[in-house]
Amino acid sequence: MNTPRRRSRSFPLMLLATLLFAWTGQAVSFAQGVVTKYVRYQQGDTVGYGVLDGTTIHVLNGDFLTGAKPTGATIALSAVRLLPPTKPSKVLAIGLNFASHGSSSGNPPVFAKFPSSVIGHEADIVIPPDAGDLHYEGEMVIIIGKRAKNVPQDQVSDYIFGIAPGNDISERSWQSSDLQWLRSKASDGFGPVGPAVVTGLNYRDILVQTRVNGEIRQSESTKNMIHSVDKIVSWISRYFTLEPGDMIFTGTPGSTRGMQAGDVVEVELKGAGVLRNRLVKTK
Repeated sequence: MNTPRRRSRSFPLMLLATLLFAWTGQAVSFAQGVVTKYVRYQQGDTVGYGVLDGTTIHVLNGDFLTGAKPTGATIALSAVRLLPPTKPSKVLAIGLNFASHGSSSGNPPVFAKFPSSVIGHEADIVIPPDAGDLHYEGEMVIIIGKRAKNVPQDQVSDYIFGIAPGNDISERSWQSSDLQWLRSKASDGFGPVGPAVVTGLNYRDILVQTRVNGEIRQSESTKNMIHSVDKIVSWISRYFTLEPGDMIFTGTPGSTRGMQAGDVVEVELKGAGVLRNRLVKTK
């Protein structure tokens, strides 16, 4: 097992300036600025947190959501397995949020996924044996940074820690036949998120792109969302107390198609990274 190595030279100034936000223990304001990628990883039996800089992880002394500080140690990205960037107490999602996929009006249509549906970057999506029509839904996922209840729309950015690529895997035959969307949207492995939660990007206008086996299937900016992130978080916080690390899938653009075992699906948020997962049959 590789062990973290110490680096005597200082952090790059841009990275260090961004980490100062984490040291306060508060959510990061989402003005466009220095982009920082926070990861949660496993190395052997140890779970850790860090800041991803290329292929190097700068180790933190705890969870970045609680204001962890850098230890000065580093780990090679190749030496760890990336986990979902947070451990959410709840995972919520918005449907019909792009006219190119399906329009909605009034309040944001909210549904739930289970925390157990969330898997990380490069984790296999295991196809349930009776699933017949499994679709990708590439999305931007909002990561909550501090407890949020009854938040006004003009204050929502203060409660968002960052964003991450996500894939709202959906079994269409179950979605149309079941009383609730729970089985079709929240089965184990139906919520890939990662590889990192990213700060410093403008969530109001960022390109979401989905590729299957390298072919572009979805590509649209979040500026075209029917219900804005500010509206979504404010609305949800009326009814559900959001906790640090909670995830909100914000809706998928364009059309989707069925997938099969062996397919590799990638969801990219421009500037935030690429989430990659392979579909496999149930063993």
